[in-house]
Amino acid sequence: MDTADSVPSTALLTDQYELTMLAAALTDGSARRRCTFEAFARRLPNGRRYGVVGGTRRLLDALAEFRFGEPELAVAAEFLDDRTLEWLRDYRFGGDIDGYREGELYFPGSPILSVRGTFAECVVLETLILSILNHDTAIASAAARMVNAAGGRRMIEMGSRRTHELAAPASARAAYLAGFDATSNLEAVRRYGIPGAGTSAHAFTLLHSGPDGQHEAAAFRSQIEALGIGTTLLVDTFDIAQGVATAIEVAGPELGGVRIDSGDLGVLARQVRDQLDALGATRTRIVVSGDLDEYSIAALRAEPVDAYGVGTSLVTGSGAPTAGMVYKLVEVDGVPVAKRSSHKESRGGTKRAVRLARPTGTIVEEIVYPAAGEHPRPNGFQARELLVPLVRDGKVTDAAPTLAQSRELVASGLVSLPWEGLKLSAGEPAIPTTFLQ
Repeated sequence: MDTADSVPSTALLTDQYELTMLAAALTDGSARRRCTFEAFARRLPNGRRYGVVGGTRRLLDALAEFRFGEPELAVAAEFLDDRTLEWLRDYRFGGDIDGYREGELYFPGSPILSVRGTFAECVVLETLILSILNHDTAIASAAARMVNAAGGRRMIEMGSRRTHELAAPASARAAYLAGFDATSNLEAVRRYGIPGAGTSAHAFTLLHSGPDGQHEAAAFRSQIEALGIGTTLLVDTFDIAQGVATAIEVAGPELGGVRIDSGDLGVLARQVRDQLDALGATRTRIVVSGDLDEYSIAALRAEPVDAYGVGTSLVTGSGAPTAGMVYKLVEVDGVPVAKRSSHKESRGGTKRAVRLARPTGTIVEEIVYPAAGEHPRPNGFQARELLVPLVRDGKVTDAAPTLAQSRELVASGLVSLPWEGLKLSAGEPAIPTTFLQ
């Protein structure tokens, strides 16, 4: 399942200068010139060796809602002339879009999205494209590093309280795309069909306090009566050792799990595992949460942890809240054009890309080449085309993957990286990118 409910127009999720450029281009006649715009990242965030494309499906859904009705035109009328307003009234993107599949790995300079059409119909999409791709790609890229660090253990996204309320479902989706197993965000459950997860917070335990003291056992008993023996009890509101003892006393050795949300998680996980085993609760899982990121998850890999709950670091991209993608005009009426500004250069011309891999599946190089040029020779490697048709004549194609397919693509992509490409330490991109002229 990867659908969204009917949403309001996305046309004003944009910057004003896109519409003022449109007005000028309509005035001088250049609006109809055939153009190619490309979205790409000049570099990966510091320390990263790969990125994961996220947000493509959300972008395609948002593109379908990019319409100027009367409320949107009323805003634009404050600064646009009547001719431009009439053009916007009838706007429908009718061009073509090729792109990397959602869930595909990318590297510096990868032409992640190629948008072709008239200047007018392409230029107005810049902010919509970048806002979705930059956000979701940042989250998916951070999440993939966390999933890899977890080594197959269950991962729960729980960052809704640490990001904008409208960004929370998108963050949950991007995390699930990258391999997380569940989310605490119910809007993401409803909108995208992601499995939900959640039990209780410290407030529920504290609720069962009274003049005669804290009644942790009463809180646990209530939760079990409501949610069943398979629930996970939060045991660190007061004393962890006592909390574990109380949890098993109330629930018995078949308790589903206990959660630790504070302290030295590695030490505590070992202590709690020993205590649970001694109490006969050998199958009770240990869930840890509390300011986790890929580094702390990796540090806990040798500990008896069964699941991780990740919030703040995930929804903020673990230090890289944007993927740094840009949207640049690279071709006008078949002529390559390029920006030459210092440190902000672009490469002209519509491009394609292939990724080379050994017979074992390990990728070794990405080659970006002119779309009108000769296909690169694989030289004994396996070559795979990276851009697929996402939109043709304004209509979304069947090549756009579902969320389930994108999850599979991320998983296979991580397996295909050279081993050094999975390191969390700073270094060069996992594979080189070669640009052919």
